[in-house]
Amino acid sequence: MNFLLTKNKCLFILTTVLFWFVHTNAQTVHASFKENAGQLIKLGVFNGFKSKNIDSLYADAKGNISFKLNIDKPGIGYLITAENKPYFLILEKGENIRLIGENLSFSESVKVLEGKNNQLFSVYAKEHPRREQALSAWVYLQKIYTLDSLFSIQSVPKNSIQSEMRRIKEEDKNYLAKLDPKSYLHWYLPTRRLVSDVSTIAQYRTDEIPLTINGFRNLDYTDDRLYNSGLLRDAIDSHFWMLENCGKSLDSVYEEMKTSIDAMMKYLVKDEKKLNEITDYLFDLLEKHSLFKASEYLALKVLNDNSCTINSDLSKQLETYRAMKKGNFAADFSFPIDTYFPGHEPDKLPKKLSELKSKYTLMVFGASWCPKCNQEIPEISSLYNKWKNNGVEVVFVSLDENKEAFSNFSSRFPFISTCDFKKWKCPIVESYYVFGTPTMFLLDNKREIILRPISVKQVDAWVDWFLLKAK
Repeated sequence: MNFLLTKNKCLFILTTVLFWFVHTNAQTVHASFKENAGQLIKLGVFNGFKSKNIDSLYADAKGNISFKLNIDKPGIGYLITAENKPYFLILEKGENIRLIGENLSFSESVKVLEGKNNQLFSVYAKEHPRREQALSAWVYLQKIYTLDSLFSIQSVPKNSIQSEMRRIKEEDKNYLAKLDPKSYLHWYLPTRRLVSDVSTIAQYRTDEIPLTINGFRNLDYTDDRLYNSGLLRDAIDSHFWMLENCGKSLDSVYEEMKTSIDAMMKYLVKDEKKLNEITDYLFDLLEKHSLFKASEYLALKVLNDNSCTINSDLSKQLETYRAMKKGNFAADFSFPIDTYFPGHEPDKLPKKLSELKSKYTLMVFGASWCPKCNQEIPEISSLYNKWKNNGVEVVFVSLDENKEAFSNFSSRFPFISTCDFKKWKCPIVESYYVFGTPTMFLLDNKREIILRPISVKQVDAWVDWFLLKAK
């Protein structure tokens, strides 16, 4: 009996200690916003390219709300209401946060009463944009007093302008230098500044472009601090936007992008998960901007690096650039039984792609279930006669699995349409390394790939420029 009492007493003490330990190590985020009384407020964090809500509560009648969370790794969090205007927080282990304001959606009204890192963050977030605006204005005036003969003789204002520009830069630099080197804020604020200043530098302070590009190249894209910052997407977008708009020739831009890709891969090859996630995003970004030489370089870089381990979906997506790049030859194939040949004489139907007599062939891969295909492919119908008259045939390869769906979608098209109802397992689809719909390849009469269009408009522009102009 005494043994049981002792055992129960020990369990009670242990439970009490664990409860105390967990709750004293929990971070508290308390906020009070009068105008948000009774509203649902969500607390979220960032993870790579995604954000996720980790808790949500209704503010009380006075607008008070309190969250508890445990932070393993520092990062950026956010509070958000139905208005979708987030208020960002520095989430660092052991730091409690207390906010007060009129409305969470109006960040200008928010005051940080508790949380040293968040207080410093709040001050910098308000002051830095103003310093940047003033600096850009001084740069503009500096150009006037340097280039305009009416003002260039005035040495006093010129010296004053340079002095004020130095002062603004030093003020910003000194603020960052005073931060605790071990704090998340010490890493986050310069990185945030790097990302947020891109458009201003590109427009007003072009002399800072090389330094900014080097800043992006020095980023470790596997760093958890970046991964949890909400800046990962913006860092990649801003990095390659600045390269694309740095004022150099397109060939030079591609060389710069290769250098940047190499710098990113130096870190990414050591982290399989982030390699796949970031490569996938960057590849799509370059494709959307029609930067095909850069996306091809990225694809071949990853595929040819033996230290890279990429998942099968990404591998297939990248492999299309090795097998189906411009200058390579596309596979010949026999037309399946279910093929429409509008405008062709029944006794002279081609049995294989190579039997088409056209100078050029646009291969189009799509399906009735693909939303973008429903927008893009019907557009070809209105342009087909112009293309056909200029030697361009169109072959639509459907990935539909249902004969009725294929027929309803493609029977109205004036160009060749074919389907074997095997979807991604279709031999034609596999031999052309198609990983998404719609996908297009423009071939010459020897089936050499001469263009990888990303839209019908691009094909039409090619017809206008290369074919109609030649006439």
